[in-house]
Amino acid sequence: MDWLLKFPQLDPDWLLTAKRAIDGSLKALTRSYGQSIEDFFYPLLQVLIFFENVMANAPWPLIVIAAGALAWFASRRWAEVAGVVATLAVIGLLGLWVDSMKTISLVLSATIFSVAIGIPLGIVMNRYRRLGAGMKGALDVMQTMPPFVYLIPVVMLLGIGRVPGFIAVVIYAVPPIIRLTDLGIRLVDKEMLEAADAFGCSPSQKLWKVQMPLAIPTVMAGINQTIMMALGMVVIASMIGVQGLGLNVLQAIANQYFTQGIFNGFAIVGIAIIFDRISQAYGRRLQKHRGASHD
Repeated sequence: MDWLLKFPQLDPDWLLTAKRAIDGSLKALTRSYGQSIEDFFYPLLQVLIFFENVMANAPWPLIVIAAGALAWFASRRWAEVAGVVATLAVIGLLGLWVDSMKTISLVLSATIFSVAIGIPLGIVMNRYRRLGAGMKGALDVMQTMPPFVYLIPVVMLLGIGRVPGFIAVVIYAVPPIIRLTDLGIRLVDKEMLEAADAFGCSPSQKLWKVQMPLAIPTVMAGINQTIMMALGMVVIASMIGVQGLGLNVLQAIANQYFTQGIFNGFAIVGIAIIFDRISQAYGRRLQKHRGASHD
């Protein structure tokens, strides 16, 4: 009756051999091509350092004015501007300005990179159904995989530092923009597509002049979710050397500094609220503009 209580499994020796073979292959790859891999990602490291230096060393009034102007451009509401400025002021008064700027620089660079690869992949996912089905399965795995798992292969290949942390953040944050780009294109009214066909639009013209403009509000929702997931990965990425608020939270956990953890946690929440309010407000403006253009 043991077979009813103990689930059958593959031979343990075979599993151990397979695991060792995979791990050994990755280690051999690192030993053989580690320097080449680092050289390949060196330009990315310079870009990340540039973004971080710009954000961390820029005069704080300039950052506050730029954030307020961005909030006004996105929402056209003074309440949103006041909320953004007040949040940044509180972060600065708590002595977390430099670390917050490092975190914002990582999130911005990861978001830009995610959008740059996510929107084209979303278009490909929509255009090629069979490939899209495979991509959907891969995205399901990426979105359900524990984020800590992403750290293992990048650390094995690149060690610790900015670049592996950035790559882990991008892998974790890119699925929403891919999915919502595909969804936005699919939600375009068939009547609009029929009208485009009637006017003799080519597939590329129909995509870029009809489908993508109408899908922009949904794509903006994807960008919003990408930003939120990138911020959620900041603390985890600090485990492999990413500086900023996440590293402070990790140190607070290790040393049981309650106040430090709470302050840095609230700073992360504040940054998330700023990004969320600006991106959602801009998405609503685009939605209203699209509705007005159809009237």
